[in-house]
Amino acid sequence: MERGSSRLSPHEDDQRKHELQGFLRSGHTTHANEAYDPEPPADDDVHVDPGGPVLPPGEERERARAEAEAEEIRAELARRLSRTVFPADRASLLRALSGAYAPDVLMDAVRELPTDDRYANAGEIARALGYRPRV
Repeated sequence: MERGSSRLSPHEDDQRKHELQGFLRSGHTTHANEAYDPEPPADDDVHVDPGGPVLPPGEERERARAEAEAEEIRAELARRLSRTVFPADRASLLRALSGAYAPDVLMDAVRELPTDDRYANAGEIARALGYRPRV
């Protein structure tokens, strides 16, 4: 038997390892009780730019903000649209986004797209909207 300064008995240690296995394998919490889950960010939480709280001055700042905005739009589109929607035109995108309860800002942006064009993925939609995600 190993002697050390452990506060847990071997039985308790094995029990805790067993409880953590699901989390370690899945990468997210496996508790059935929601009280143990972390809270999502609130609407009034402070938003920090992805480049850090202080972006570099001048042209770099504008490029970093444009890239962050493009990535945010692309990620929001990808989050709201399933792969089965693509290839899609404007009408099918609007139906899918409406069914996914997309924010009005995103819906308004997609309404600006040409009616005849077809898009293969969220990146193409973001580029058509004038956003240039990092490649």
